[in-house]
Amino acid sequence: MMNSSSEIAGLETSAVTAAADFRQFAVEARKLVDAALDRVLPAESIPPERVHAAIRWSVFAGGKRFRPILLLAVGETFGAEREPLSDTACALEMIHTYSLIHDDLPSMDDDDLRRGRATCHVRFGEANAILAGDALQTLAFKLIAEDESLSADKRVLLIAEIARASGTPQGMVAGQGCDLEAESREVSAGELEQIHRLKTGALIIAAARCGAIIADASEAELAAITEYGAQLGLLFQITDDLLDVTATAEALGKTPGKDQRAKKATYPALYGVEATRKHLAHAHQSACAALENIARPTELLHAIADFILQRQA
Repeated sequence: MMNSSSEIAGLETSAVTAAADFRQFAVEARKLVDAALDRVLPAESIPPERVHAAIRWSVFAGGKRFRPILLLAVGETFGAEREPLSDTACALEMIHTYSLIHDDLPSMDDDDLRRGRATCHVRFGEANAILAGDALQTLAFKLIAEDESLSADKRVLLIAEIARASGTPQGMVAGQGCDLEAESREVSAGELEQIHRLKTGALIIAAARCGAIIADASEAELAAITEYGAQLGLLFQITDDLLDVTATAEALGKTPGKDQRAKKATYPALYGVEATRKHLAHAHQSACAALENIARPTELLHAIADFILQRQA
């Protein structure tokens, strides 16, 4: 039997290995997704040129590709090949990018910096930014609808999943609406968690669920991965809240401190920085606990939760 110090050393070695495996997986997944996005998105030379340039400016601005990486990781955990996962992974990134374009608009969060460079409306004008976001949303659903590597029934399930997660009343648009309504007023802990679960968590849950659906996961496995995705989404948004008050613009690639200036509903605003760190740790523990109900190799999914907990931008 190992003594406690040997057990701890073994766990630390395992964690380091899993983190290294995830970093390599993420590098490969980003390359796969970027190549596929380049293939499916209209070229800048195709009319309307400004709209297509705005799309490509925003999509290829150097994002983390977290949602497609999560979909690919979950799909492969449940035994799917990469080909049937690829287009839906791209569709999720297109939906996410459309939401960022619209969130940055003067009528919404009014930001001029995203992913380290000018936001879409600053670079191409407000009208083109709106059109770019609209186009990305519809192109995402078109991409899944025409994916012949998936059955028709599965395509319908995936389209419904992403539509539900990106719209209202249970999705990203609802979360953004609630977030805007909560500005400049006190919110309860329950309201704050609901805003985060809708605004950020819904699409992250969808990424995890879509990977599982494509891989034909069982109902029990789908339930477990849904809970994992929910906790991961909360973890991701709490980290964003914390970074907004602790990180620099150079590290973030966007303007820090805007949440506080806009009097947004955030964890640091409600609880303070130190208590927010405790909520962060709890969400991480809950995400990992959900994986205990999955009888598959889940080291990669554990490493994703670790990555979010430790990220600096």
